[in-house]
Amino acid sequence: MPTIAAIYRYPVKGLGPDQLASANLVPGQTIAGDRLYAIENGPSGFDPAHPAYLPKSRFLMLMRNERLAALRTVFEEATHTLAIGKDGREAVRADLRTSEGRAAIEAFFAAFCADELRGPPKMLNARGHSFSDVVRKVVSVINLASLAALETIIGAPVHPLRFRANLYVAGWQPWAELDLVGRELAVGTTARLKIVKRIVRCAATNVDPDTGVRDLAIPDTLLRNLGHTDCGVYAEVTAGGAISKGDQAKILEG
Repeated sequence: MPTIAAIYRYPVKGLGPDQLASANLVPGQTIAGDRLYAIENGPSGFDPAHPAYLPKSRFLMLMRNERLAALRTVFEEATHTLAIGKDGREAVRADLRTSEGRAAIEAFFAAFCADELRGPPKMLNARGHSFSDVVRKVVSVINLASLAALETIIGAPVHPLRFRANLYVAGWQPWAELDLVGRELAVGTTARLKIVKRIVRCAATNVDPDTGVRDLAIPDTLLRNLGHTDCGVYAEVTAGGAISKGDQAKILEG
């Protein structure tokens, strides 16, 4: 039976992941705390009082700012404290709920990404908003067997975190997830997710998440060998419940 091999969230868009042992899924929502913050790269037009989707190009992101991958981040959910490590030491630690804390993080990125900024960086957040790459509030799912097949095609290891997914599934056939759009996935006792869309991959997947080096050509490789650039799927939570690493991931009959 296929199982959930790993659960992740990404508290700050473009920065490092939190690996979770479990999560509580809520209908119509992302995994709690996923893309909770974003770093504005020049004026974006984002209004915290009326939050709305904006394209990822308005923010610091791995597709263009691969140096972000070399940072090591820790987010403390209880206090909204973000710690950023650089070159093996902690560079800054700040409470994102305070103006002083946000200013400290902004000052770090003003220096770290100085030659890539279109204006002063700004930490953004709005209650109930997720800075997702898509308009809908979704959970992203990667099939580990598809990554193994991709490794065979490339002839080199492919780190799963290149794809910055929320759920990594073991036990499906390679590329089986691409044919599941419209189907429902049962995880744990009560949680249900409807698979709504394939994920079209961008150049962010070319960046090694450990080093920040742009060392592979994932979308081009997919296109040349499979005729598309899709890897993974988005799913909407339709029924809530707790999920944990090791839970079965069962595709329900249509």
